[in-house]
Amino acid sequence: MEGAWQNEVPAQWGGDSAPLPLFDLSAQAVDITEQVPAASRPDLLDSPAPAADIPSAHPGSPLAVEPIPLPFDPMAPIADNEIPSGDDWCYQLKWDGVRILARVGTDGNVELYSRSMFLKNPIYPEIVRLLTRKAAELGPCLLDGEIVWWNGVRPNFQQVLKRERSRGTSIGSANARSPYSRHEPVIAHTETDAPTGSNGAIVFVLFDLLADGKEDLRTLPYEERYRRLNAKFPTKEPQLFVTDTFADGEALWRWVEANQWEGVVSKRWSSPYREGKKHRDWLKKRTAVLLDVDIVGLKWRSGIIASLVMAYDGAYLGSVSSGLNEPLRKVLMSTFRPIDAHVPARPCPFAAMPGDLKREEVQWLQLPFRCRVSGLEITSAGQLRHPKLVTFLPKDTLP
Repeated sequence: MEGAWQNEVPAQWGGDSAPLPLFDLSAQAVDITEQVPAASRPDLLDSPAPAADIPSAHPGSPLAVEPIPLPFDPMAPIADNEIPSGDDWCYQLKWDGVRILARVGTDGNVELYSRSMFLKNPIYPEIVRLLTRKAAELGPCLLDGEIVWWNGVRPNFQQVLKRERSRGTSIGSANARSPYSRHEPVIAHTETDAPTGSNGAIVFVLFDLLADGKEDLRTLPYEERYRRLNAKFPTKEPQLFVTDTFADGEALWRWVEANQWEGVVSKRWSSPYREGKKHRDWLKKRTAVLLDVDIVGLKWRSGIIASLVMAYDGAYLGSVSSGLNEPLRKVLMSTFRPIDAHVPARPCPFAAMPGDLKREEVQWLQLPFRCRVSGLEITSAGQLRHPKLVTFLPKDTLP
């Protein structure tokens, strides 16, 4: 999609549940080179002082120089229930995945970093190889984006968690690290790809360009950084593309709600790259997470059921107590721990006992039952934030 930077949400998306045509929006795209001529934007022509040279493959050699500096705390959107409006705002889909920064060196070396600046190359080797093949074309640069599991309809965060866990780590933890990272190195995991399967694949969705060659772009407005990003990636590839921007935030939100996406991110065109969350330039509005989970255990305190232990796709999702009223507690108690009845102890169904359950009295169930729960988001640790019980489910899941 050449020159694409801002799209209109078709009116029918507001109530249509068809998949978003992410790869078919070029007909509605606006050519940024015509929209904002560089000659008419002197502020976009004033580049910051060039960053230090980028290192060779051997940091200890006499010819080695400093790499492109990584942000200490990548810029993050602020939660807000309102979508801002005005000509200085653009709107993007919120991709439900793992934040990743990709640094491409002068020698073609590619490093993937998490939001906490842990090296993630062993977790996503297919993205490393994809960027490595394009390194000569891209040149040294620092990219910002989101790695997601894409099934052709919407991202699936649980599949990303599975990838992280399959490598013996969590999203916030460390793997092998670059000699330029802030942490001590540990042994890397194998770089053999996990199978993608027929129901989806790992995709790297780009939304920002922080450095290009020796030029640090973080002081430039997002409008210019996004334009340069599109110039570097003019076409959408199946596993690597630039996210679209839209002019109508409310229309995009209606589409997100109808199609069960995670949310909308609003970005101020004129904003520089400000680290962390000390800003009001990137805002996010999220939909509620709704999941059908297995209740695999009961957490007891002082002789009553305090909460229900949840599993999703076999992985620990946390415990839910909100929505568990007194009548429900009594029904569960009489069902799973009747008076004067012997209840045999059962092993924990997870590979390891979750840390927050080690000091708890948990009754593991022989036959789990199903519940529907809501929450704000799934955290980097793989747990549902602020879960609330919605309803118990029959054997056949409700629509």
